[in-house]
Amino acid sequence: MTGRDSRPAVLAIDAAGSACSVAVGVGERILACKQIEILHGQAEALLPLVDGSMREAGQEPSALEAIVVTVGPGSFTGIRVGLAAAHGIALATGARLIGVTSFAAVAAARRALSEFLLVALESRREDLFIQFFGAAGNPFTDPAVVTPFALGDAIDAAVGKVPLLIAGDAAARAAAALGHREDTRVVEDSAARAVGTLRAGLRLIRLGRANDPLRPLYLRAPDVTLPGGLGNPSRARK
Repeated sequence: MTGRDSRPAVLAIDAAGSACSVAVGVGERILACKQIEILHGQAEALLPLVDGSMREAGQEPSALEAIVVTVGPGSFTGIRVGLAAAHGIALATGARLIGVTSFAAVAAARRALSEFLLVALESRREDLFIQFFGAAGNPFTDPAVVTPFALGDAIDAAVGKVPLLIAGDAAARAAAALGHREDTRVVEDSAARAVGTLRAGLRLIRLGRANDPLRPLYLRAPDVTLPGGLGNPSRARK
């Protein structure tokens, strides 16, 4: 590979959504990006993607300065797999570990926003995971769970009737729930992916917020009942 950048590399991992994806970058330059559309089997798919991406990027593990991982919301299993992989790689390489939300990963993939952005993510149920972002890419509402029926009211409360972009893997479903709302545009193919995860992590580094504690963001309990009546595991991690 010619013109190799000597700056430390960053590895980004996203397994929280409908795909496992990995990106390797140096600064804003993306050296490699791989993904597999998958709803199950993230544990088996993720590490080979990491290995393949690092090889394609021509980077040794010792070159990693940081590992950025998507902490959710999304698939309960995928979030746990991504966090476990990121922790293991960070422990082995000494790289710093940075967590970003799936909302931030979607928002960071959009460049030079001139409109308010609604990130809508699939919950794999009737409702939607949502968060609003301003033109500068800053979130100005907390993450929330809403039904499609209540989405219009949530938008009116957050931004009123101004032009709105909708992105995320539930963008089309969110737009359909809004009917004929004016000045609303859907960003196609805008699910959370590792490139957005990487850019969101770099943004936290620039803002001096990359040392925040790493916590999974579930927004609700998983769709399984844990043995022994252990209750909702998300409560202790919020």
